[in-house]
Amino acid sequence: MTTTPPSKPAPTPAPSVQISGGAGAEAPGPARARDERVSPVSLAHRLLVRPELGSLIGAVLVMVFFSVVADGFFTAAGAATWLDDSATLGIMAVAVALLMIGGEFDLSAGVMTASTALITAMLATRAGWSVWPALAVSLLFALAVGALNGWLVVRTGLPSFIITLGTFLALQGLNLGVTRHVTNSVQVSGMRATDGYESAGRFFASTMAVAGTEIQVSVLWWLLLAALATWVLARTRFGNWIYAVGGAPVSARNVGVPVDRTKIVLFMTTAAAGWLVGSINILRYTSVQANQGIGLEFQYIIAAVIGGCLLTGGYGSAIGAALGALIFGMARQGIVYAKWNSDWFQLFLGVMLLAAVLVNNSFRRRAERSRR
Repeated sequence: MTTTPPSKPAPTPAPSVQISGGAGAEAPGPARARDERVSPVSLAHRLLVRPELGSLIGAVLVMVFFSVVADGFFTAAGAATWLDDSATLGIMAVAVALLMIGGEFDLSAGVMTASTALITAMLATRAGWSVWPALAVSLLFALAVGALNGWLVVRTGLPSFIITLGTFLALQGLNLGVTRHVTNSVQVSGMRATDGYESAGRFFASTMAVAGTEIQVSVLWWLLLAALATWVLARTRFGNWIYAVGGAPVSARNVGVPVDRTKIVLFMTTAAAGWLVGSINILRYTSVQANQGIGLEFQYIIAAVIGGCLLTGGYGSAIGAALGALIFGMARQGIVYAKWNSDWFQLFLGVMLLAAVLVNNSFRRRAERSRR
């Protein structure tokens, strides 16, 4: 008996390989639909959705306006003046902007600049400490208060407006009470005669020559912190967390973002910026008033809002906050150069704030439409 071998299955034809991109070659088969996610985006569109665009336009307009109406405004000496005015405000505005993007406020930021300066001055002038250890202690105090603010906000669920308002009042009373008890006045002075003043002063409150004009080193601190904050927001995981906890905290927590820790770090950052500004002020002016800094917290928030931050959180930029502070400084010094009554500054500030809110809201809606 013969056995017929089983027939082999017919070979499966090899799949055709489509090659595209070759010179003169056409890919067989239907054309692939274009993926809208990789479609080119124009430069104009990318600029229009940036939160700092409005503050950039505003800064240019303010500069041009005061250059026309005020003699000496747009000179090297004039620029040094309004940059100096903007610097310490800008340092705080950048930190406050990060906190606002994270969805929170810190009303104790202004008083913190006085509290840390008072601690440094009292330890150096009354206790006989060197300036550097005194600065370290005041920094630890600032970080502790910032951590306490953040912890209370995340643990209680109360609005940061209420928590930091309480901190503001407590620090204000502490500043006045302790200063009066130690010095029998509301002022601490005499920093120039303390140990370590010269080296600390060179680091925090010296001047540098730029194009033959003396510029305060606080301007350099401002630019460095604005650049660092911009890098953090744009290039780091922590920057993504800041936007996430400010824009959608519940969703952020659900995907593993450490919401509580991020908020606490942001409050500590704002407090550390207050320490830096307080250190610059005490080493530059060598004295500090116990009621110094009251009301400045609103200026920091205004500068951040002018720079593109929304009060609802989740939107803004560090560069915009720096530009908002620049607008603030140019307007204040421009009015002086124009020899106008300083009362006009409040009108200008109110108009700028309202305009910034409207423009920022418009840019935010445009950015949201572009992501759909």
